[in-house]
Amino acid sequence: MSGKNAFYAQSGGVTAVINASGCGVIETARKYKDKIGKVYAGRNGIIGALTEDLIDTSFESDEAIAALRHTPSGAFGSCRYKLKGLDVSKREYDRLMEVFKAHDIGYFFYNGGGDSADTCHKVSQLGEKMGFPIQAIHVPKTVDNDLPITDNCPGFGSVAKYIAVSTREASYDVRSMSKTSTKIFVIEVMGRHAGWIAAAGGLAADAENDIPIIILFPEVEFNQEKFLAAVKAKVEKYDYCTIVVSEGCHHPDGRFLAEQGTKDAFGHAQLGGAAPVVANMIKDAHGYKFHWAVADYLQRAARHLASKSDVEQAYAMGKAAVEFAVAGENAIMPTVVRKSSSPYVWEVGKAPLSEVANVEKMMPKEFISEDGYGITDACREYLVPLIQGEEYPPYNNGMPSYVTLKNTPIEKKLPEFTL
Repeated sequence: MSGKNAFYAQSGGVTAVINASGCGVIETARKYKDKIGKVYAGRNGIIGALTEDLIDTSFESDEAIAALRHTPSGAFGSCRYKLKGLDVSKREYDRLMEVFKAHDIGYFFYNGGGDSADTCHKVSQLGEKMGFPIQAIHVPKTVDNDLPITDNCPGFGSVAKYIAVSTREASYDVRSMSKTSTKIFVIEVMGRHAGWIAAAGGLAADAENDIPIIILFPEVEFNQEKFLAAVKAKVEKYDYCTIVVSEGCHHPDGRFLAEQGTKDAFGHAQLGGAAPVVANMIKDAHGYKFHWAVADYLQRAARHLASKSDVEQAYAMGKAAVEFAVAGENAIMPTVVRKSSSPYVWEVGKAPLSEVANVEKMMPKEFISEDGYGITDACREYLVPLIQGEEYPPYNNGMPSYVTLKNTPIEKKLPEFTL
């Protein structure tokens, strides 16, 4: 006889490996048929739970679920929707309990970043505060790598690999054109408050690749005069320079270089546009010809260049979430625990959601070079293992072969709910 059904959903910005976590959850749940009934996926994250728009994953073949491991984006749809506190949004929590009761759901797996950890923590409190028993486990995911306690976050390693590779390749391009044409290349990367992704651009240069790179971190206040002088020094020495700028780079007064004056669903300033700001600043000061690019969705969708270690960890976090749940755990997040950097050895740990929700992990000061424009050996030692290995998707007719699930909805049992 099987146990309670499980709810799984994806939240926030998707990644190249979030589906690998989903694969880990569903494949592992199928092995615990005596304890877990069906796995229902929320269409578009927590919104699927609130609107009773649930997907019955039992209609998907084992082969289709296995293919999630090498498919980017969110197979079930994601969302940016923040649940407020139990006292403020009682209507929403009452609705969640109604849906969970109607479909015999006793396990809640929420795959996302910091805001998702907060949502998962609140759901875990349904049993304690509202008398509804449910085990809520947060499955970590964020390209920003800013969740606390865990050594790193699934999704980050693949973005780091993409940015490191792209920065190196574009730098080679600029170097070849610098004598008579382009001398400056600016690449803008994600990272609102934490400069982990920007730091990955520093991996483009190493002992065999003497590439002039300047990194603009969110953790370091932008000094225009100092920056322009650094650019000029690099160009005078190398004849070109590559700048990696985080979208969260900001002036001393807190204004983002890329701020658009609009906000997203969580109230965060919407960013995008730091690269042209920086490029034109250099042109106005020094007259250097430039090109710029914004990695944007490309950096987090690039499954063709995913890090093998990232794929393995993403799957392991989904698998561990189910194993923790059937062991009776609640209100926790599986974590990556680094045992050694060389050789790279890691294991699965766990952290209480009360210590994860709404906490951002910044880059340590010792990871940023003294001049504020590069990475240290300690940072390199941390980053290099996370981009190791390749786990290419299968290819068909020269293109990666990804899976699109049936996403068969279950029959609704409750009245319609408006968000």
